[in-house]
Amino acid sequence: MNGVKQEILPQEGKKNILITSALPYVNNVPHLGNVIGSVLSADVFSRYCKARGHPTLFVCGTDEYGTATETKAIEEGVTPQELCDKYNRIHKEVYDWFEIGFDHFGRTPTTEQTEIAQDIFTKLNENGYLEERTTTQPYCEKHGGFLADRFVEGECPLCGYGDARGDQCDKCGHLLDPLDLKNPRCKLDGATPQARETKHVFILLEKLQEKVAAWSKKSDEEGAWSENGSNITSAWLKEGLKSRGITRDLKWGTPVPLPGYDDKVMYVWFDACIGYVSITATYTKEWQQWWRNPENVSLYQFMGKDNVPFHTVVFPASQLGTGQKWTMLNHLSTTEYLNYEGGKFSKSRGIGVFGTSAKQTGVAADVWRYFLLMRRPETSDTEFQWDGFIAANNNELVANFGNFVNRILKYVNSANYGSVVPKRPDLEADSDLAKSLKAHIKDANEILRRYREEMDAVHLKAGLVCARELSSLGNKLLQDNRLDNALFSNERERCDAVVYLAINHVHLLASVIAPYLPATTRAILDQLQAELLIIPDTWEAQSVEGGHKIGKAAHLFKNILPAKEKEWRELFGGSELKKQKDADAAKKAVKKAEKERKRAQKKAEEGQKKEFVVQPEKAAEKGLVGVESAEKGGQQTKASAGEAVEEVVEGTKQVSLQSS
Repeated sequence: MNGVKQEILPQEGKKNILITSALPYVNNVPHLGNVIGSVLSADVFSRYCKARGHPTLFVCGTDEYGTATETKAIEEGVTPQELCDKYNRIHKEVYDWFEIGFDHFGRTPTTEQTEIAQDIFTKLNENGYLEERTTTQPYCEKHGGFLADRFVEGECPLCGYGDARGDQCDKCGHLLDPLDLKNPRCKLDGATPQARETKHVFILLEKLQEKVAAWSKKSDEEGAWSENGSNITSAWLKEGLKSRGITRDLKWGTPVPLPGYDDKVMYVWFDACIGYVSITATYTKEWQQWWRNPENVSLYQFMGKDNVPFHTVVFPASQLGTGQKWTMLNHLSTTEYLNYEGGKFSKSRGIGVFGTSAKQTGVAADVWRYFLLMRRPETSDTEFQWDGFIAANNNELVANFGNFVNRILKYVNSANYGSVVPKRPDLEADSDLAKSLKAHIKDANEILRRYREEMDAVHLKAGLVCARELSSLGNKLLQDNRLDNALFSNERERCDAVVYLAINHVHLLASVIAPYLPATTRAILDQLQAELLIIPDTWEAQSVEGGHKIGKAAHLFKNILPAKEKEWRELFGGSELKKQKDADAAKKAVKKAEKERKRAQKKAEEGQKKEFVVQPEKAAEKGLVGVESAEKGGQQTKASAGEAVEEVVEGTKQVSLQSS
């Protein structure tokens, strides 16, 4: 092929899988929640499908048009194109480090995007699903321009959230009209927007409600959507679809193919999902084999729950409204939110781990992948916590996966076997050994069956738990048979059989964890000197034959010192953690100062009693002044010569006695 990678296209008679993950918006750096919410989850499923031998295409790219890009470009003093070039590169570097295996990672500002989006727009218009309306929109007199929805912020009229955006409330999830916000403000300069008339095109979603409802019901049932995706879509349809504006007074976006709209573009809310199609078109000219082939292609889409309506209502409505044949969503996989140490990720406040900073820890990407996938927020919000991160590495990756693989490979490397795998045992023999080996293979196949079942249903966390069980079963094989030099010397037949089976078990494990831990799988295969095993329906335990020579064993994972927890928590705690630490330090200083004050006061009082309860003449001899004469009746003399004076030294009160 002269070094040219062959295009992935659907194949007749096979299960063809098209995978997309939500297009990350280009004007920010992805944090761990963004990574697990879409691209990492999609990557795992893509790798699984390929490991099962299915023709699979995984596409993604940066979503670059729209208001937020114009805003960020103004802030950074660059053009939107320059801004997009910068952040597209950052995103790609982050995903490359996490080993997200896109078949193609593209961008939305392309000729293909313009052509496909304009074609869909035109078909919708021809079929009577678009309408021009004169609308009233917010206009900022301070900087002289109409404000797109995201440029307007204010209080949500439905739930009262104070930082709602003009297009959607992040708290209650409802789509909004910017003019409905209470106490609205321009995001650019804080001015109060004024209402002005302008013309725009609306998509008549209400006319498409029945088509969307019928399609979503069928797709949900057949594709077994994630529960939150089903609920969000049902709520939208129950409330009733309403017309939405799909053009905006902006310069940075897909041109509108209508006369008189030269100064307007398509709203990113409408054309972002079309980016999946256009990005595929930049990958292959045969893109219609993927996107206009519903009989032979299944579409799986991955995203956070805030993106659901665009993928289950708006984009499907656009597809259905064209009257053309489209590959449409089969399975929707959505996540809740991953939080950071009891709070939210915040780039501005430096809270949490972002894609560009994960590698600063020196911890391998596979460890990050493992922990994020074990904490994947599939049905409810989950937490990233440093103690859990370290425990997952030390107790699961090192002690389970790493221990099993390293122990058996080192054993085969030893003088007993000289790195050569012994011959396959006779599993049909009528012996206790053969029965125990067959029982092990049966147990492994039961775990493998559950693994495939969970993965086919896109239950990625459960699939990883199955992989962990398979590794534990391998450890159990070695422990139950007490694999050591004594076994080799005293029960050679059993030792050979266990070694052979364990090596094949390692080979199977490498395939099962491949979707989750790609670098670890490569390391195992390198040590085994074997090719990746396609995940089988039934494991026969004979993929690595007797006589095969393996490579040198090496540790797959390294322990993380417990002390790292404090170091990383401080490093990624941001300004909020610093404020808390400063507040704690201030409280401590005040407490210490109060203790010092009381101690000094007590000392002063004791000194007064000892030094100044004397006869007046003796006090005078010592040069002390202000000593009152002893009162009649033998009462003690009070001393005012040792007057207490407070000094503040570096925020701490200290008390000293001054004498004249």
